[in-house]
Amino acid sequence: MSGAQKKIDEAPRGSNAPSMSKDELFQAYHDMTLIRRFEERAGQLYGMGLIGGFCHLYIGQEAVVVGMQMALKKGDKIVTSYRDHGHMLATGMDPKGVMAELTGRAGGYSRGKGGSMHMFSKEEHFYGGHGIVGAQVPIGAGLAFANKYRGTDEVAVAYMGDGAANQGQVYETYNMAALYKLPCIFVIENNQYGMGTSTARHTASQAMWKNGEPWGIPGQKVDGMDVAAVREAAREAVAHCRAGNGPYLLEMATYRYRGHSMSDPAKYRTRDEVDEMRRERDAIDRVRRALIELGTDESELKKADDDIKKIVTEAAEFAQTSPEPDPSELWTDVLVEA
Repeated sequence: MSGAQKKIDEAPRGSNAPSMSKDELFQAYHDMTLIRRFEERAGQLYGMGLIGGFCHLYIGQEAVVVGMQMALKKGDKIVTSYRDHGHMLATGMDPKGVMAELTGRAGGYSRGKGGSMHMFSKEEHFYGGHGIVGAQVPIGAGLAFANKYRGTDEVAVAYMGDGAANQGQVYETYNMAALYKLPCIFVIENNQYGMGTSTARHTASQAMWKNGEPWGIPGQKVDGMDVAAVREAAREAVAHCRAGNGPYLLEMATYRYRGHSMSDPAKYRTRDEVDEMRRERDAIDRVRRALIELGTDESELKKADDDIKKIVTEAAEFAQTSPEPDPSELWTDVLVEA
């Protein structure tokens, strides 16, 4: 057993592993597969030189955002870092608009000016995509503050990686969120590597879900390769926040199959480690097996796969045929007119 798999196996289970209905499993299968196929195509377009700048793929971590979204409602706010394409799709953003933004086209969500790391959708309550490590976490607390100030029961979810979890601004945010009892769920996507450095080498705290304890923030570690476990933990966190009890911290033990970014050859881990995780712990395969055990016919899954491939193909075609932004776009979205 690899060290990475051992850490995920150590994630507490208990109430984190309830059953899901056949319909819920099928929805999870669809959403996770859409994210994976989209990211695979994005990787291809990057290799063709159609996506510039940085590109961080979400392949392997799909269960985290899909499980979280299954516990949220319309109006809840989302903010994340630069491994964000999967989050965009999970919140309901159109794959065409996301892919067009990746290729810097006018049909993209930020009209071709944001690229991979900086696109938004106010309609879907998705507030980025942020390139500065950890900088999105205080923004998440700000979104939660706005929810509380307006008197709604909406929550904010601030995602971060394990590499960002020890940034100073993150701890400052924990303090403020606890002080004002903000309805903010902090989600640490612990994929076992901060860029190319394993968690064993970059953090003294191997129990990141306890990092909020000095401020009285409850938390739990979750098997982030199990969408049912994620959904149940998310439900507990959401209920805690909606009840006015303040913030909650979730550490998702997950794993990315690709390098940190498209420019990362990932030589800091063995091919056997990655293959073992794909073979033994893949979140999509787990749900597929569960569906078959519940009587789902292979033809239903094949149709879902074909439908998803069509969606991704259309998104790629739209991205490549959408025009580039007009130079006048340099002057838009610079100042807020109030």
